[in-house]
Amino acid sequence: MATKREVVVVTGASAGVGRAVAREFGRHGAAVALLARGTDGLQAAQDEIERMGGEAIALPTDVAQADQVELAASEVERRLGPIDIWVNDAMATVFAPIWDLTADEFRRATEVTYLGFVYGTQAALRRMMPRDQGTVVQVGSALAHRSIPLQAPYCGAKHAIIGFTDSVRSELIHAKSRVHLTVVNLPGVNTPQFEWGRNKMPHRPQPVPPIYQPEVPARAIYWAAHHRRRELDVGFSTVKAVLGNKVFPGLLDWYLARKAFGGQQTERQRRPDRPDNLFAPVAGDHGAHGRFDRRARGRSVQSWVNRHRGLVAAGLAVAVGATLTRVL
Repeated sequence: MATKREVVVVTGASAGVGRAVAREFGRHGAAVALLARGTDGLQAAQDEIERMGGEAIALPTDVAQADQVELAASEVERRLGPIDIWVNDAMATVFAPIWDLTADEFRRATEVTYLGFVYGTQAALRRMMPRDQGTVVQVGSALAHRSIPLQAPYCGAKHAIIGFTDSVRSELIHAKSRVHLTVVNLPGVNTPQFEWGRNKMPHRPQPVPPIYQPEVPARAIYWAAHHRRRELDVGFSTVKAVLGNKVFPGLLDWYLARKAFGGQQTERQRRPDRPDNLFAPVAGDHGAHGRFDRRARGRSVQSWVNRHRGLVAAGLAVAVGATLTRVL
């Protein structure tokens, strides 16, 4: 009997981490539903997965609109079957200090980055809970635990996602549901968001180093979708951000005030006429990678160890045992 293929929904699938995640699931034989606003990127992502021999459908969706998310979820199950995994990844940001942001800019970034996760989670749970199975993956960030300047809407939304997910997780436990929620916290990633995110700073934006290629979190997200881990941190820089904020948050406030303004900008001047995707998608296929390929890392030792910590612990135990045997 043939094994049932997984049905996976990925939001923000037209570019960046979402694009890499969609490819990772497609590479493993899943039927992937691609949700995003940009039709050019969606079609390119669908073509990539189909060239791998997989199946994909492109559903233009603005995740900030609850009715569009619900309609997309219904269409996925009509065309592909019951949803097994839902990956919330869509995001929007503005690079600017808070006093330079308009109310509409803050609202839009929050609606996409936070409410998009809420609406996606609701749509997934409405279908998964009656079947008592399924996994929702929230693509989080180190910035959900340690905020930085110039991205207040994004950091606030990522913090909100953690609070929201913790609340829902408790509700699922109370309901004795086997549906699983997990969060994967990412480091700085080489994605097109630094090309099309709205920027009000004098120079072009960049990820906070160290920078990773989007395939690194994509592999971690795929793994998290198939293991019942509550939370997964990707990259040692993420671990440092989480732990550092617990130990000396006030010192980090001062450090980031001195370092993070320049650290998030390159030396190149911004283009005032550059289009951004805050309120409407930027035309064209932008792929998974941004412009930082030369600086980005293709692997994370920390991420591998985190995913295989049982194997690592067993290896350390054997090594310690062998050492003690020689000593004794």
